[in-house]
Amino acid sequence: MHSHHIWIVILICALSFAQETKNIDIREAGSFEVNEKKIPGAKILKSDGNIRVHLHHDGMDIWSDTAYFFEVENFFKAYGNVIVKQGDSLQLNSKYIEYSGANRFATSKEQVTLTNNESVLQTDTLYFDRAKQEAYYNTLGKITSDKTVIKSESGTYIVESDKYEFISDVQVTDPSFTIFSQRMDYYTDTRHAYFYGATSIQGEEYDIFCHKGFFDSVSKKGYFQDKASIDYNFRNISGDSIYFDDQLKYAAASRQVQIIDTIGNNVIRGQFGEIFKAKDSAIVTKQPIAINVVDTDSLYIHADTLLATGPPEQRILTGFYDVRIYKNNLSGISDSIHINQKSGLIQLLRLPISDRESQLLSSRDMTKRNPVLWSGKTQLSGDLIHLITDSMSNSIDSLKIYNNAIVAEQDSLNTSQFNQMKGINLYGNFIDNELRTVDIVKNAEMIYYLYDDATLDLIGVDRAKCSAMQLKMGENQIQTITFYTEPEGAVYPIEEIPLNEQHLPGFYWRGDQIILTKEDIIEKRTEEKPIGEQDDSQFRSPVKRDIKNEPAN
Repeated sequence: MHSHHIWIVILICALSFAQETKNIDIREAGSFEVNEKKIPGAKILKSDGNIRVHLHHDGMDIWSDTAYFFEVENFFKAYGNVIVKQGDSLQLNSKYIEYSGANRFATSKEQVTLTNNESVLQTDTLYFDRAKQEAYYNTLGKITSDKTVIKSESGTYIVESDKYEFISDVQVTDPSFTIFSQRMDYYTDTRHAYFYGATSIQGEEYDIFCHKGFFDSVSKKGYFQDKASIDYNFRNISGDSIYFDDQLKYAAASRQVQIIDTIGNNVIRGQFGEIFKAKDSAIVTKQPIAINVVDTDSLYIHADTLLATGPPEQRILTGFYDVRIYKNNLSGISDSIHINQKSGLIQLLRLPISDRESQLLSSRDMTKRNPVLWSGKTQLSGDLIHLITDSMSNSIDSLKIYNNAIVAEQDSLNTSQFNQMKGINLYGNFIDNELRTVDIVKNAEMIYYLYDDATLDLIGVDRAKCSAMQLKMGENQIQTITFYTEPEGAVYPIEEIPLNEQHLPGFYWRGDQIILTKEDIIEKRTEEKPIGEQDDSQFRSPVKRDIKNEPAN
């Protein structure tokens, strides 16, 4: 046991000796002197024109014009054209340096330059901790790496990973981009930058903003988070995270995505979005909503997929599948939507019907697939719906429905009954964002339930046919109906009209699908309620009839 303890003591002593601080060596000097009066405890080393002062410590060589070496403290101060070399790649130049061999810590001052591989650091004062292999500065620093120049108020260089950590007012200047950041890490070998504070990247064709992110300054690719956004070809895309590739002219965002058209004053929101700059297109999926921004009344559009294409002055917005639109006093549903922002034309479309489907489907089944609009309590549908907006105000100016146009209102006194007007085509006009007149032309038909003004008793069913009819709208419902060109019709007692004849061909009420708020456009409304189950407790005034044997206006 005694001999065992001896070996332990010997081992500890050996380890302690191995870990002792290495002394600074004097390799050469032009002259040597000791002047205790002038510099107590120091060996004064000077160059003589041929031989410079050369010191060495643990793999590091130092050259200077003059050096004060304090051997007891294992410390020196060096002056004049100081050159420090560590390894094959690291070189430090300055006018002054002081170095502690005990702590392996150096302080360089005045015209300091640190060179490692392809990067060069310039600053006024640089601290070099050899134990950690880290150099740092707290005065303005400038780093040059190839054609890239980086400036910051303070920074740290980590030798082992060839990495800079910059803090406060970081500025990166490159021939193709400029970066401003509050905190940034930069790897000189890969030229990769990582951001941890408010950051902007300004390129020739883009401006990027984030509070956290990554950027490859060689390939011009990046990934950005935390309030990230990109200004890109008159579009701004933002989201929780954004991927960017300048070479492909591509950007993609996920979660809380928003694409703003700065020219057309339109916004598209969703959970995933892409911008293809070269193709002048943007696509948003996962609960996308497009907003046509108008001061008084914006138009909201939802679809499974929203696609914006074309240059700024000729933007086209297309929505595919399960399209829903909403604005004050107007909402609608269709299979797809096509908006030409230059012409102001909004088209609500249905999917093409094959020849076989046209043979098998009833007129009612065909109508169920048609686009539909609601203006207040009035339902309007047809094979194709056009909304025309005013180019100055972006407000809806007029309405056109082509083929199988049907106008319907639920009878407020008997919700199983529906007033219906039908024709080949329909033309409507808006005043102050409200539908005011509707003209139904070619083969116009009507079924209307008439009530006594005083008693509200049902008088009968008014059935009529004519070349055209005009509806005057007010308070979100039909106020008057005017018939044009040889109308035919009569009022029949309700009991004389079978139930299957109380609906015009192709009529289908879709009141359960009415979109009441902008939030409703992303809700699925697939449940079909039987006719008559919709509730409406409000009463309406009986419509006024007018007959004119003249063309419609």
